[in-house]
Amino acid sequence: MRSLKAQLSLSFIAVVLITVSLFSLFSFRLIDRQFSAYMENQQRSKTGSIVDNLGLQYDAATGEWNIDSVYALGMLSLSDGYIIKVYDAAGEILWDAENHEMEQCEHLMASITRRMEEHGASGDFIVRDFLLTRDGKKIGSVGISYFGPYFLSENDFGFINSLYYLLIIVCVTSLLLSFGAGVMLARRISRPVAKTADIATQIAAGNYDIRFESETKTTELYNLVSSINHLADALDAQKKLQRQLTADVAHELRTPLATLGTHLEAMIEGVWEATPERLVSCHEEIQRLGKMVVDLERLERAESDNLQLDKAPADLFALAHSVCDNFAGELTNKNLRLDIEGEHVNVMIDKDRIRGVISNLMSNAVKYTPEGGRIKISVENAENAGNLVVEDNGEGIEASKLPFIFERFYRADTSRSRGTGGTGIGLAIVKSVVSAHGGSVDVQSKPDEGSRFTVTLPKAL
Repeated sequence: MRSLKAQLSLSFIAVVLITVSLFSLFSFRLIDRQFSAYMENQQRSKTGSIVDNLGLQYDAATGEWNIDSVYALGMLSLSDGYIIKVYDAAGEILWDAENHEMEQCEHLMASITRRMEEHGASGDFIVRDFLLTRDGKKIGSVGISYFGPYFLSENDFGFINSLYYLLIIVCVTSLLLSFGAGVMLARRISRPVAKTADIATQIAAGNYDIRFESETKTTELYNLVSSINHLADALDAQKKLQRQLTADVAHELRTPLATLGTHLEAMIEGVWEATPERLVSCHEEIQRLGKMVVDLERLERAESDNLQLDKAPADLFALAHSVCDNFAGELTNKNLRLDIEGEHVNVMIDKDRIRGVISNLMSNAVKYTPEGGRIKISVENAENAGNLVVEDNGEGIEASKLPFIFERFYRADTSRSRGTGGTGIGLAIVKSVVSAHGGSVDVQSKPDEGSRFTVTLPKAL
């Protein structure tokens, strides 16, 4: 078991770590791709510049090449990492860097290859041939040899590494800051929750006078704190009502019981003769007791009939989704498939009580659907109502028992123990709550084929 603070901190850290890692990976790949594209473009630009400059060294009037300038361009290209071989229009070699500067060319090739391999770059020297033209006329060609698809200098590698280091620093800093923010946020959230849990424990132990005094600016936490305080108020009021009811019942029972006991004791001991008049008096006291029992039963029925509903417009489809999320574990354990479909329908309901209705129907569906079965939840938009349908392919119910399944303490399968089959009041509560909303509940079922419960609730105006 972990504390809420620890779970929130670990969850926040995990989310941030994954986000930063993915962002870093994406950034590294993007930088590498963009930089590679940039260098390849620079490579093409450089080779194009060499070709253009070589074409300018031909004198169209005399048909002669400026060999000194070709040499100068060849050496300049060599210093940039490009080995060129120039041919005239007849295909004769005008200038070859490898013939004139063989040792320097070999050193250049070895140096570039070693540098690229040291930095984990793959490639090899390639040769590309280009035509040399002047005024649209071929005047020769040039072969340019370079490390492909591109090569980088030490300065280039220094720049890209600095960029990577900067990105790493940004990611690590973001991670540390997020870690600190996550811990602080988890502390702010967990502190009132932990205190609320402690207060709830004390309330469960019977201390109804305790209240959560501190305030929070978080809506959900404020609602939680308010709910706990309201719960304490309600339980305190119920406790007082219970004590008052107990006192009232005791007071009302004390007199007839004392009278009845005194009369019977006197007659048993022979102090009084058991005359008809005295027996009538005892019978009258018994009738008083019976009348009190009837009054208590009427009180219970009155409280049930005056079911308090806090109605408000609510999305029946969203509510069904919310309730079914709570059954994810049970569905997984039994390998059950759950399908939720339909429309968003606004109905006028007490969300908490209808949530209980859906939960009750869903619980029965899970309980009586065999492993590997299917449960389907549908929300239908009727003319003046919203219909919630809970359907399964479970055991089903016999036709002779369908009229009684909404009765209190009735269980369709009498062989089930209460541990597995329930007490038989769940569907009675469903019917009572739905009826209090002005709706209806219906069932269709066949043995070994499954059951279909339809709850109809009035729409919100």
